[in-house]
Amino acid sequence: MLNLLETTSDDLKQWLRERGQQPYRAAQIRQWVFQQRAASFDAMTNLSKRLRGELAEAFTLGTSTIVSHHRAGDGTEKLLLEFPGGGQIECVLLRDGTRRSICISSQVGCAMGCVFCASGLDGVERNLTSAEIVEQMLQLARLLPAEERLSHIVVMGMGEPLANVDHLLTALEQASAADGLGISPRRITISTVGLPPAMQRLAAENPRYNLAVSLHAPNDELRNELVPVNAKIGLQPIIAAADEYFEASGRQLTFEYVLLGGINDHPEHAHELVRLLRRRSALLNVIPYNPVAGLPYRTPSDESQREFRKILQEGGLNVHFRQRKGDEISAACGQLRRVKPTVVQTIATRSSQT
Repeated sequence: MLNLLETTSDDLKQWLRERGQQPYRAAQIRQWVFQQRAASFDAMTNLSKRLRGELAEAFTLGTSTIVSHHRAGDGTEKLLLEFPGGGQIECVLLRDGTRRSICISSQVGCAMGCVFCASGLDGVERNLTSAEIVEQMLQLARLLPAEERLSHIVVMGMGEPLANVDHLLTALEQASAADGLGISPRRITISTVGLPPAMQRLAAENPRYNLAVSLHAPNDELRNELVPVNAKIGLQPIIAAADEYFEASGRQLTFEYVLLGGINDHPEHAHELVRLLRRRSALLNVIPYNPVAGLPYRTPSDESQREFRKILQEGGLNVHFRQRKGDEISAACGQLRRVKPTVVQTIATRSSQT
Protein backbone atom coordinates (compact mmCIF):
# COMPACT_ATOMS: atom_id res chain seq x y z
CA MET A 1 0.00 0.00 0.00
CA LEU A 2 1.07 3.57 -0.68
CA ASN A 3 1.40 6.10 2.10
CA LEU A 4 -0.90 9.04 1.35
CA LEU A 5 1.58 11.33 3.12
CA GLU A 6 4.10 10.63 0.33
CA THR A 7 1.73 11.94 -2.36
CA THR A 8 1.39 15.44 -3.73
CA SER A 9 -1.90 17.09 -4.65
CA ASP A 10 -1.16 16.37 -8.33
CA ASP A 11 -0.48 12.69 -7.56
CA LEU A 12 -3.80 12.44 -5.78
CA LYS A 13 -5.70 14.17 -8.60
CA GLN A 14 -4.25 11.71 -11.12
CA TRP A 15 -5.21 8.75 -8.92
CA LEU A 16 -8.77 10.11 -8.69
CA ARG A 17 -9.06 10.63 -12.46
CA GLU A 18 -8.00 7.04 -13.08
CA ARG A 19 -10.99 5.94 -11.00
CA GLY A 20 -13.53 8.25 -12.55
CA GLN A 21 -13.54 10.65 -9.60
CA GLN A 22 -13.51 14.43 -9.85
CA PRO A 23 -10.06 15.97 -9.23
CA TYR A 24 -11.51 18.46 -6.72
CA ARG A 25 -11.83 15.56 -4.30
CA ALA A 26 -8.08 15.81 -3.80
CA ALA A 27 -8.50 19.13 -1.99
CA GLN A 28 -11.19 17.60 0.22
CA ILE A 29 -8.97 14.66 1.11
CA ARG A 30 -6.00 16.87 1.92
CA GLN A 31 -8.18 19.12 4.04
CA TRP A 32 -9.27 16.10 6.07
CA VAL A 33 -5.66 14.99 6.51
CA PHE A 34 -3.96 18.30 7.28
CA GLN A 35 -6.68 20.58 8.65
CA GLN A 36 -9.20 18.20 10.20
CA ARG A 37 -6.43 15.79 11.36
CA ALA A 38 -8.37 12.71 10.31
CA ALA A 39 -6.74 9.48 11.43
CA SER A 40 -8.81 7.26 9.10
CA PHE A 41 -10.55 7.46 5.74
CA ASP A 42 -13.87 6.59 7.40
CA ALA A 43 -13.77 9.99 9.12
CA MET A 44 -13.93 11.78 5.72
CA THR A 45 -17.70 12.05 5.75
CA ASN A 46 -18.13 14.31 2.68
CA LEU A 47 -16.66 11.55 0.49
CA SER A 48 -18.77 8.70 -0.81
CA LYS A 49 -18.54 5.37 0.97
CA ARG A 50 -17.18 3.85 -2.23
CA LEU A 51 -14.37 6.40 -2.52
CA ARG A 52 -13.48 5.99 1.14
CA GLY A 53 -13.23 2.26 0.58
CA GLU A 54 -11.00 2.68 -2.48
CA LEU A 55 -8.74 5.05 -0.57
CA ALA A 56 -8.45 2.59 2.30
CA GLU A 57 -7.54 -0.20 -0.12
CA ALA A 58 -4.86 1.87 -1.89
CA PHE A 59 -3.35 4.03 0.86
CA THR A 60 -2.36 4.18 4.49
CA LEU A 61 -2.64 7.40 6.50
CA GLY A 62 0.66 6.84 8.25
CA THR A 63 2.39 3.85 9.70
CA SER A 64 3.66 4.84 13.14
CA THR A 65 2.63 3.44 16.49
CA ILE A 66 2.64 5.65 19.60
CA VAL A 67 4.76 3.67 22.04
CA SER A 68 4.58 6.26 24.82
CA HIS A 69 3.11 9.69 25.46
CA HIS A 70 4.47 11.93 28.21
CA ARG A 71 3.14 15.31 29.36
CA ALA A 72 4.98 17.81 31.58
CA GLY A 73 3.54 20.40 33.92
CA ASP A 74 4.47 23.25 31.55
CA GLY A 75 2.26 21.76 28.82
CA THR A 76 5.09 20.16 26.86
CA GLU A 77 4.17 16.77 25.38
CA LYS A 78 6.50 14.12 23.97
CA LEU A 79 5.71 11.14 21.78
CA LEU A 80 7.86 8.07 21.23
CA LEU A 81 6.94 6.71 17.80
CA GLU A 82 7.83 3.37 16.26
CA PHE A 83 7.84 2.74 12.52
CA PRO A 84 7.43 -0.66 10.85
CA GLY A 85 10.32 0.22 8.53
CA GLY A 86 12.58 0.12 11.58
CA GLY A 87 13.46 2.30 14.49
CA GLN A 88 11.97 4.62 17.05
CA ILE A 89 12.08 8.41 17.31
CA GLU A 90 10.86 11.08 19.68
CA CYS A 91 9.09 14.33 18.81
CA VAL A 92 7.76 17.14 20.99
CA LEU A 93 4.89 19.64 21.20
CA LEU A 94 5.71 22.86 23.07
CA ARG A 95 3.19 25.43 24.32
CA ASP A 96 4.30 29.02 24.91
CA GLY A 97 1.52 31.59 25.16
CA THR A 98 -0.40 31.32 21.90
CA ARG A 99 2.46 29.55 20.11
CA ARG A 100 2.14 25.87 19.40
CA SER A 101 5.57 24.72 18.26
CA ILE A 102 6.75 21.24 17.42
CA CYS A 103 10.25 19.79 17.46
CA ILE A 104 10.58 16.92 15.00
CA SER A 105 13.24 14.35 14.13
CA SER A 106 14.87 13.67 10.77
CA GLN A 107 16.74 10.41 11.46
CA VAL A 108 16.56 7.39 13.71
CA GLY A 109 19.46 8.30 15.97
CA CYS A 110 22.28 10.61 14.91
CA ALA A 111 25.78 10.16 13.51
CA MET A 112 27.22 13.56 14.46
CA GLY A 113 28.49 12.33 17.83
CA CYS A 114 27.98 15.47 19.95
CA VAL A 115 29.29 14.16 23.26
CA PHE A 116 26.65 15.82 25.45
CA CYS A 117 23.57 14.86 23.40
CA ALA A 118 21.34 11.85 24.09
CA SER A 119 20.15 11.49 20.48
CA GLY A 120 23.45 10.15 19.17
CA LEU A 121 24.34 7.78 22.01
CA ASP A 122 23.49 4.74 19.88
CA GLY A 123 24.63 6.16 16.56
CA VAL A 124 22.37 6.47 13.52
CA GLU A 125 20.15 3.70 12.18
CA ARG A 126 18.59 5.28 9.10
CA ASN A 127 17.06 8.36 7.53
CA LEU A 128 13.36 8.97 7.99
CA THR A 129 11.22 9.13 4.86
CA SER A 130 9.36 12.32 4.01
CA ALA A 131 6.09 10.63 5.05
CA GLU A 132 7.57 9.68 8.43
CA ILE A 133 8.63 13.29 8.99
CA VAL A 134 5.16 14.58 8.03
CA GLU A 135 3.53 11.95 10.23
CA GLN A 136 5.28 13.37 13.30
CA MET A 137 3.67 16.73 12.53
CA LEU A 138 0.22 15.17 12.27
CA GLN A 139 0.59 13.02 15.38
CA LEU A 140 1.56 16.09 17.39
CA ALA A 141 -1.19 18.22 15.82
CA ARG A 142 -3.75 15.66 17.00
CA LEU A 143 -2.75 16.42 20.60
CA LEU A 144 -4.23 19.90 20.22
CA PRO A 145 -7.89 20.78 20.72
CA ALA A 146 -9.83 21.39 17.51
CA GLU A 147 -9.64 25.19 17.79
CA GLU A 148 -5.83 25.25 17.99
CA ARG A 149 -3.33 24.96 15.16
CA LEU A 150 0.41 24.34 14.94
CA SER A 151 2.24 27.64 14.49
CA HIS A 152 5.97 26.80 14.32
CA ILE A 153 8.18 23.87 13.35
CA VAL A 154 11.78 23.32 14.42
CA VAL A 155 13.68 20.42 12.90
CA MET A 156 15.84 20.05 15.96
CA GLY A 157 14.96 16.60 17.26
CA MET A 158 16.89 13.40 16.66
CA GLY A 159 19.28 13.32 13.72
CA GLU A 160 21.15 15.79 11.51
CA PRO A 161 18.51 17.32 9.20
CA LEU A 162 20.94 18.24 6.42
CA ALA A 163 22.16 14.63 6.26
CA ASN A 164 18.61 13.81 5.09
CA VAL A 165 17.96 16.96 3.11
CA ASP A 166 15.94 15.48 0.20
CA HIS A 167 13.34 13.80 2.40
CA LEU A 168 13.30 16.77 4.76
CA LEU A 169 12.58 19.37 2.08
CA THR A 170 9.81 17.21 0.60
CA ALA A 171 8.21 17.00 4.04
CA LEU A 172 8.53 20.74 4.64
CA GLU A 173 6.79 21.40 1.32
CA GLN A 174 3.79 19.57 2.77
CA ALA A 175 4.07 21.56 5.99
CA SER A 176 4.18 24.94 4.24
CA ALA A 177 1.72 24.24 1.40
CA ALA A 178 -1.58 26.12 1.48
CA ASP A 179 -3.40 22.78 1.18
CA GLY A 180 -1.05 21.18 3.70
CA LEU A 181 -0.47 22.47 7.21
CA GLY A 182 -0.20 26.02 5.89
CA ILE A 183 2.71 27.01 8.14
CA SER A 184 4.73 29.91 6.76
CA PRO A 185 8.36 29.06 5.91
CA ARG A 186 9.26 32.01 8.14
CA ARG A 187 8.02 29.90 11.05
CA ILE A 188 10.03 26.81 10.10
CA THR A 189 13.60 26.39 11.35
CA ILE A 190 16.15 23.81 10.22
CA SER A 191 18.91 23.12 12.74
CA THR A 192 22.28 21.78 11.64
CA VAL A 193 25.59 20.97 13.27
CA GLY A 194 27.13 22.54 10.18
CA LEU A 195 27.50 20.62 6.90
CA PRO A 196 28.76 23.25 4.43
CA PRO A 197 27.92 21.46 1.13
CA ALA A 198 24.32 20.88 2.25
CA MET A 199 24.07 24.44 3.59
CA GLN A 200 25.30 25.78 0.26
CA ARG A 201 22.80 23.60 -1.60
CA LEU A 202 20.00 24.89 0.62
CA ALA A 203 21.10 28.46 -0.10
CA ALA A 204 21.08 27.82 -3.85
CA GLU A 205 17.87 25.78 -4.11
CA ASN A 206 15.53 26.53 -1.24
CA PRO A 207 16.48 29.44 1.06
CA ARG A 208 12.92 29.86 2.37
CA TYR A 209 13.45 28.52 5.87
CA ASN A 210 15.25 29.78 8.94
CA LEU A 211 18.65 28.22 9.56
CA ALA A 212 20.08 27.50 13.00
CA VAL A 213 23.73 26.42 13.23
CA SER A 214 24.82 24.54 16.35
CA LEU A 215 28.26 25.86 17.37
CA HIS A 216 28.77 24.76 21.00
CA ALA A 217 32.36 26.05 20.93
CA PRO A 218 34.07 29.23 19.71
CA ASN A 219 37.21 27.54 18.36
CA ASP A 220 38.14 24.36 16.50
CA GLU A 221 40.19 22.83 19.30
CA LEU A 222 37.27 22.72 21.74
CA ARG A 223 34.68 22.00 19.06
CA ASN A 224 36.63 18.96 17.89
CA GLU A 225 36.19 17.54 21.40
CA LEU A 226 32.50 18.38 21.75
CA VAL A 227 31.40 17.83 18.13
CA PRO A 228 33.79 15.21 16.71
CA VAL A 229 32.59 15.64 13.11
CA ASN A 230 34.08 19.15 13.23
CA ALA A 231 37.59 17.70 12.87
CA LYS A 232 36.76 17.00 9.20
CA ILE A 233 35.02 20.34 8.62
CA GLY A 234 36.25 23.26 10.74
CA LEU A 235 34.43 26.32 12.02
CA GLN A 236 35.43 28.76 9.30
CA PRO A 237 33.83 26.79 6.40
CA ILE A 238 30.67 26.49 8.51
CA ILE A 239 30.55 30.23 9.22
CA ALA A 240 31.20 30.98 5.53
CA ALA A 241 28.34 28.67 4.47
CA ALA A 242 26.06 30.31 7.04
CA ASP A 243 26.95 33.74 5.63
CA GLU A 244 26.13 32.44 2.16
CA TYR A 245 22.73 31.27 3.37
CA PHE A 246 22.05 34.69 4.88
CA GLU A 247 22.89 36.38 1.59
CA ALA A 248 20.53 34.06 -0.30
CA SER A 249 17.65 34.12 2.18
CA GLY A 250 17.84 37.51 3.86
CA ARG A 251 16.81 35.71 7.05
CA GLN A 252 18.57 36.40 10.33
CA LEU A 253 20.80 33.46 11.21
CA THR A 254 20.61 31.68 14.54
CA PHE A 255 23.67 30.16 16.17
CA GLU A 256 23.04 27.63 18.94
CA TYR A 257 25.43 27.22 21.87
CA VAL A 258 24.85 24.58 24.55
CA LEU A 259 26.48 25.91 27.70
CA LEU A 260 28.34 23.16 29.58
CA GLY A 261 29.44 23.84 33.14
CA GLY A 262 33.24 24.07 33.44
CA ILE A 263 33.82 23.23 29.76
CA ASN A 264 32.70 25.95 27.33
CA ASP A 265 31.28 28.53 29.75
CA HIS A 266 34.44 30.45 30.70
CA PRO A 267 34.77 34.21 30.08
CA GLU A 268 37.43 33.61 27.42
CA HIS A 269 34.93 31.50 25.47
CA ALA A 270 32.40 34.34 25.56
CA HIS A 271 35.03 36.78 24.29
CA GLU A 272 35.92 34.38 21.46
CA LEU A 273 32.24 34.12 20.49
CA VAL A 274 32.05 37.90 20.29
CA ARG A 275 35.03 37.97 17.92
CA LEU A 276 33.56 35.13 15.83
CA LEU A 277 30.01 36.46 15.43
CA ARG A 278 30.06 40.25 15.76
CA ARG A 279 28.97 42.33 12.77
CA ARG A 280 26.67 39.50 11.64
CA SER A 281 22.89 39.71 11.48
CA ALA A 282 22.47 36.79 13.83
CA LEU A 283 20.89 35.64 17.06
CA LEU A 284 23.02 33.67 19.50
CA ASN A 285 20.72 31.22 21.25
CA VAL A 286 22.44 30.03 24.43
CA ILE A 287 21.07 26.80 25.91
CA PRO A 288 22.14 25.99 29.46
CA TYR A 289 22.82 22.26 29.43
CA ASN A 290 19.89 19.93 30.04
CA PRO A 291 21.28 16.92 31.98
CA VAL A 292 21.21 13.49 30.33
CA ALA A 293 21.29 10.35 32.47
CA GLY A 294 24.61 8.55 32.10
CA LEU A 295 26.55 11.55 30.79
CA PRO A 296 29.02 13.47 33.00
CA TYR A 297 28.12 17.02 31.97
CA ARG A 298 26.39 19.61 34.16
CA THR A 299 24.43 22.83 33.89
CA PRO A 300 26.58 25.94 34.56
CA SER A 301 25.97 27.88 37.77
CA ASP A 302 23.69 30.91 37.68
CA GLU A 303 26.73 33.10 38.29
CA SER A 304 28.58 31.62 35.31
CA GLN A 305 25.54 32.13 33.11
CA ARG A 306 25.17 35.77 34.16
CA GLU A 307 28.84 36.52 33.48
CA PHE A 308 28.71 34.75 30.11
CA ARG A 309 25.60 36.69 29.09
CA LYS A 310 27.11 40.01 30.21
CA ILE A 311 30.23 39.57 28.07
CA LEU A 312 28.18 38.62 25.02
CA GLN A 313 25.81 41.54 25.38
CA GLU A 314 28.59 44.04 26.04
CA GLY A 315 30.27 42.69 22.91
CA GLY A 316 27.25 43.71 20.87
CA LEU A 317 25.76 40.29 20.18
CA ASN A 318 22.02 39.67 19.98
CA VAL A 319 21.67 37.05 22.71
CA HIS A 320 18.82 34.88 23.94
CA PHE A 321 19.10 32.40 26.80
CA ARG A 322 16.60 29.65 26.10
CA GLN A 323 13.99 28.90 28.72
CA ARG A 324 14.07 25.26 29.75
CA LYS A 325 10.87 23.43 28.81
CA GLY A 326 10.00 19.76 29.04
CA ASP A 327 13.10 18.67 30.96
CA GLU A 328 11.03 16.81 33.56
CA ILE A 329 9.98 14.36 30.82
CA SER A 330 13.39 14.43 29.06
CA ALA A 331 11.94 16.46 26.20
CA ALA A 332 14.30 19.45 26.43
CA CYS A 333 17.03 20.24 23.94
CA GLY A 334 19.57 17.41 23.70
CA GLN A 335 17.49 14.94 25.71
CA LEU A 336 15.62 13.10 22.94
CA ARG A 337 16.63 9.49 22.49
CA ARG A 338 15.27 6.03 21.69
CA VAL A 339 13.76 4.79 24.93
CA LYS A 340 11.27 1.95 24.76
CA PRO A 341 9.09 1.30 27.83
CA THR A 342 7.87 -2.25 28.43
CA VAL A 343 4.24 -1.19 27.87
CA VAL A 344 2.42 1.55 25.97
CA GLN A 345 1.80 4.27 28.51
CA THR A 346 0.72 7.85 29.08
CA ILE A 347 2.60 9.49 31.93
CA ALA A 348 1.41 12.65 33.67
CA THR A 349 4.09 14.19 35.86
CA ARG A 350 3.37 15.23 39.42
CA SER A 351 3.43 18.89 38.57
CA SER A 352 0.74 18.41 35.91
CA GLN A 353 -1.50 16.82 38.49
CA THR A 354 -1.23 19.63 41.04
